[in-house]
Amino acid sequence: MIKTSDRKRSSVWRMDLLIGLQESHHDKKTYSTWLAEQQLGKSSHDGGEESTAISPPQSSSAIILTQCSTIMAATELVSALLLFLLICSSDISSGEKTRRPQPCKRLVLYFHDILYNGKNAQNATSAIVASPAWGDKTTLAVPNRFGDVVVFDDPVTLDNNFRSAPVGRAQGFYLYDKKEILTAWFGFSFVFNSTRLKGAINFAGADDIMKNTRDLSVVGGTGDFFMTRGIATLMTDAFEDDRYFRLRVDVKLYECY
Repeated sequence: MIKTSDRKRSSVWRMDLLIGLQESHHDKKTYSTWLAEQQLGKSSHDGGEESTAISPPQSSSAIILTQCSTIMAATELVSALLLFLLICSSDISSGEKTRRPQPCKRLVLYFHDILYNGKNAQNATSAIVASPAWGDKTTLAVPNRFGDVVVFDDPVTLDNNFRSAPVGRAQGFYLYDKKEILTAWFGFSFVFNSTRLKGAINFAGADDIMKNTRDLSVVGGTGDFFMTRGIATLMTDAFEDDRYFRLRVDVKLYECY
């Protein structure tokens, strides 16, 4: 015969076991509930009634993973957008750097140089004032005239005709400064004294003679060209051996006062 105390202990044990099973199988019960709801929805759908699919319950880990994936996707999108903006701004900056302003004044002039050769003192407009030890002052040195320094006072005209009335003088010097190729360095001024132009424009820079066109810097000026700045593009318009050359000078000024 079972005692009353034993019956009470057995009832308590069964109750604890039931509670434990309920707690341990909570997720299974939840899933069973969801499965029953899905079956109910399917039966309703088969009967011709509209049903809304019910998503299975998500655990906290799944929710965290979903949130992390969303954050990572948003971060990648922001990074791509920033990279796109950076590339666009770089293209705009490079475009602004390559864009050049329009000159405020432009002149196209010619100057004519006749080098003294020992026989043409009356017509010469330039002369060798320094030469290397192996050279002399009536012929340009070999190779490539290296070491010669020439001072000139050449007429400046509005066209390429040597006999046209000059509007000024090109006064300064050029020196040949490289052995391997024919190149020179210029420092001179266009000095004007006419009814059209007054004052001076000053030039300086390297003249790579073998190129079709080359640029010198306009470094200043006086009179009508007070404190001017710009670029002068040189082009050899004609030459005769070492005795004569004519330069076309396209002067573009970007600072005018």
